[in-house]
Amino acid sequence: MAKQGRILGIGPTDNTSDQRTPRQPLRLIPDIARASFVPVVPARYATNPHEWDMTRTAPDRPRADGVPIEVTGRVRSASGRPVAGALLEVWSANHYGRYRHVEDHSGLQLDDNHLGMGRVLTDGEGRYRFWAISPGAYLARPDIGRWRPKHIHMSISGGSSRLITQMYFPGEPNNASDPMAILMGDAFERNIGRLRDPQTAGVEEAYDFDIVVGGRSATFFE
Repeated sequence: MAKQGRILGIGPTDNTSDQRTPRQPLRLIPDIARASFVPVVPARYATNPHEWDMTRTAPDRPRADGVPIEVTGRVRSASGRPVAGALLEVWSANHYGRYRHVEDHSGLQLDDNHLGMGRVLTDGEGRYRFWAISPGAYLARPDIGRWRPKHIHMSISGGSSRLITQMYFPGEPNNASDPMAILMGDAFERNIGRLRDPQTAGVEEAYDFDIVVGGRSATFFE
């Protein structure tokens, strides 16, 4: 049976990366088995209005604390083909570095105006755009004082796959010591958003972050 994929090294961890890193190459399902699968119906994703704006919990609510930013980019295949109609689910910590999640035990400040979750669809050219509050670094391991650098999580669903990645920010002091960044090695540079001048009223910073699915120049996925 043919083996596919790559094996990643396991670096410093917060007790999670070692659990989600393959120890054996993936195995290709034999043709005789694949032929028996039922036809796959492509997913047709949809989002609600205003889900792209994570700076507010609703259009008529106050804006959350912190710096409002815009993130734009394109989702492409390894050959450069745009991935149209893909669903991006986005989540991030608030300005203070706190997630609105039951398992966030950091004790950092919550913000009643920050939910930290949004969704957006790519257009026909694979382009996407969303607003967020620039997240704070967060205390990942209170027991040893380990902070993670500010970042935004993105889940990309298209066709039959779902991939999860993170956009980091340039010049952050915790980037170099981040376990995920160390595991990425040179590929970490591809996971840093490119700062640009904001072209849209209502945001103070703007970043470009292109996502490549597959190939040698792929964005690093968890």
